[in-house]
Amino acid sequence: VDSTLARRPPSRTVSTSASSGVKRADIRIDLQLIADMVAPGSRVLDIGCGDGALLDYLVHFKQVDGRGMEISQAGVNACVSHGLSVIQGDADTDLKDYPSNAFDYAILSQTLQATRDPRGVMEHLARIGRRAIVSFPNFGHWRVRLHLLLRGRMPVTEALPMHWYDTPNIHLCTILDFVALCEEVGVTIERGIAISRSGKPAEIRSLKWANLTGEQALFLLKRG
Repeated sequence: VDSTLARRPPSRTVSTSASSGVKRADIRIDLQLIADMVAPGSRVLDIGCGDGALLDYLVHFKQVDGRGMEISQAGVNACVSHGLSVIQGDADTDLKDYPSNAFDYAILSQTLQATRDPRGVMEHLARIGRRAIVSFPNFGHWRVRLHLLLRGRMPVTEALPMHWYDTPNIHLCTILDFVALCEEVGVTIERGIAISRSGKPAEIRSLKWANLTGEQALFLLKRG
């Protein structure tokens, strides 16, 4: 895995000053939805936190006790320069060092598909956090299916912006795949949201429909 910044969609810059007028809409839609799921004043670990946009928002607008882990040095430098508590680390190898129940929320945003051992990472998320929040691009989206059917090549989309030969995404999955993984590791899904290509979120009520129409997916999880 090379760089979290490389695998994430671009995020808008967030100021570290609560007086700067930064609003919820200043961060990506998936990060907005994640922030809405986090209770004020809670303990949060943001794994693969990139440039710290979500962590910065949570610290200043939800008063969380926030920590971050980021694999790229550039990302760590950006976070630290904004006063965020972030260390360099790899989700595949470093989550084992965190004690159980150390955080109220363990967040993994647009990073699961870039890990070498998604199942192991999921097990650590459920152990470290009382709840986990995971978002990822949905490879079951109808545009992805149509691209493969008509062109016979790996798709390049807004959610999957890189070519197959230079993407850090090595374990792409569908919503149905992710739900099956949750069952295997004994994780309960409390809430699921599918995000359309236009950025419109919708509660997941039909897994098959969400798997077809959601370009991204977001889940709030807890241990079974």
